[in-house]
Order: sequence, then C-alpha cells, then structure tokens
Amino acid sequence: MNIRLENENDYLEVEKLVRNSFWNVYRPGAYEHYIVHNLRKDRSFMAKFAYVIEKDEKIIGHINYSKGKISYENGELTDAVVLGPLSIDRNHQNKGYGTKLVNYTLNLIEKEDIPFVFVIGDENYYSRFGFESASKYNLFLKGCDINDECPFFMIRIFDPDKITYKRGIFSNPEVFDVNQEDVDEFDEQFEFKRKIVHENQL
Repeated sequence: MNIRLENENDYLEVEKLVRNSFWNVYRPGAYEHYIVHNLRKDRSFMAKFAYVIEKDEKIIGHINYSKGKISYENGELTDAVVLGPLSIDRNHQNKGYGTKLVNYTLNLIEKEDIPFVFVIGDENYYSRFGFESASKYNLFLKGCDINDECPFFMIRIFDPDKITYKRGIFSNPEVFDVNQEDVDEFDEQFEFKRKIVHENQL
C-alpha cells in the first residue's frame, strides 16, 4: 500500500475511480468525477492535499480538499477548507483504506496551521475522525435551514481559538455546482453505465 500525491498521469484513472465509486449511490448516475475534473483547474483547489492510495500499483482511493467561503452576519467573508470528494474503489471499501487516506491528509492539514476543516457526508463515518456537527459552533451549510439540525454538515477543529461562534454560512466552491447536461456530455468519454433509481438515494 502506498499513499502519495496525485499527479497529471493519474487524472483519467482517478476520474474513472470516482465515477465508479459514486455511480447510483446518491442519485442515478454520478457527477462527482466531473467535479474532480473541473476542480483541478479552479482556484479553490488545494493540490498539495490531493492524494491517492495505491495497492499493487493500482489506484484504489482518492481524496480532495478545496476552499469554500464562510459568510458571517457582519458581512465578513473568509476562506474555509472542505474535504471531498473522497472515493474508494468498490472492491476495496470497508477495509480501512478510506480511514488511512483521511487520517493521512488531516495530519497534513493540521501541520499547515489550518484551524478547521468542513465535510459534507455520513456523520457515522466521519465522526471517527473527530468531525462533529458544525451547527454546534453556529456554522451552517448554505441552503440548509439554520433552525434545523444538519448532521451531515460537520467540522473538524484543530485550533479552538479560531472558532468565534459568530453565525456563519458556508458555501462550497462554485465548481461544485454542476449542470446535468454538462455531466452527461463529459460522461460520453467513459464506459457506458446504466443509471438506476433506488430508495436509498437522496
């Protein structure tokens, strides 16, 4: 097993991995691979934290970090780091590879004196890494009702002194907003996969 930085030669293999990992999980088809593709060209992208994990010289996992924005009530606007997408090959899931990749990169994040990291995902999974509900700190995800609990929007705090408890709304990088027609066009370069609707999707 090897954890290393992603490089340009990995791009297509990583996009295939991301596509296959997310296909029909949260929605019919997937668009996370399109986000990964576009993110590399976006100023929000944090290339020094884009890592892959290899087994037998094959990439089986990938992780990205990027910078979104927190908008505070007083008009202040600040950058904030968000984890994702995180992808593990379906044949290697539930074997600890995602845990290794997240822990490895979070350690790098902490050494960079980044005060906290957001993630949008399964609270049961990410809580093992020290993530907790961001609403505890008066921080909310754009589009969510601030009066309701939003358990899938979480924060991992490295420097508690940088938490102000001022009400803030976090917005993902704009590149995370995708058009389905653009995704479908991008998908034409990949192997055909059937889109399936099932009850566990969002």
